[in-house]
Amino acid sequence: MANIEQNQEQDQLENVENSLGRAEMFVEENRDKLLLILGIAIALMLGIWAYFKFVKGPKETNAAAQMHQAELYLERDSVRLALEGDANYPGFLGIIDNYSGTKAANNAKYYAGACYMKLGQFDQAIKMLEGFSSSDPILEPMSLGLTGDAYMEKGDVDKAVSLYNKAVSKAGDNKFVAPLYMQKLAVAYEKQQKISDALGVYEKIKSNFPTSTEARDAQKMVQLLSTKLGK
Repeated sequence: MANIEQNQEQDQLENVENSLGRAEMFVEENRDKLLLILGIAIALMLGIWAYFKFVKGPKETNAAAQMHQAELYLERDSVRLALEGDANYPGFLGIIDNYSGTKAANNAKYYAGACYMKLGQFDQAIKMLEGFSSSDPILEPMSLGLTGDAYMEKGDVDKAVSLYNKAVSKAGDNKFVAPLYMQKLAVAYEKQQKISDALGVYEKIKSNFPTSTEARDAQKMVQLLSTKLGK
């Protein structure tokens, strides 16, 4: 039995040696190709590092600085300046064009959408907001809700209802954002003459967000709509 085990071990060692030998032969025969592949891989890694170090990083920094001024204009209600900029600053539209691919350019789409809403240019607002993407727990539902507002202004209540529902879902239990878009959803249901649906939303505002500003209005609407439905 011992001889059999020794033979098996010997066979295994020979197999390993043979495999190593073949690997060495492969490396020797393909040395130039392997070195070329390795060189390309190193150059690629260095290129990626250089891009983030010398291009992407500074671009993000510059875009963020430009965003700050545009946001200041918007806070001052200088909507046109915030949107289109001036001789010194590009505004949200310029940031979108000049700093494509940056976080600031993406966020600028949201702010540009808000500016277009203030200017009553609802199609442009929708275009900007639908180009914005975020997983932020505040910005994502707000962008959906603001897009819903634009569709409401255009008279497309069905689309607005869909977006308000999404905004409410994304807002979760956020006590500021969720009741805001729940209220808008209820109003949209009323416009659709879906009184029971509207009543259900107002009741949820009361029960889930009792301390919110919207809850006070919801109390009145629950009484009013309950009377309409004969409850």
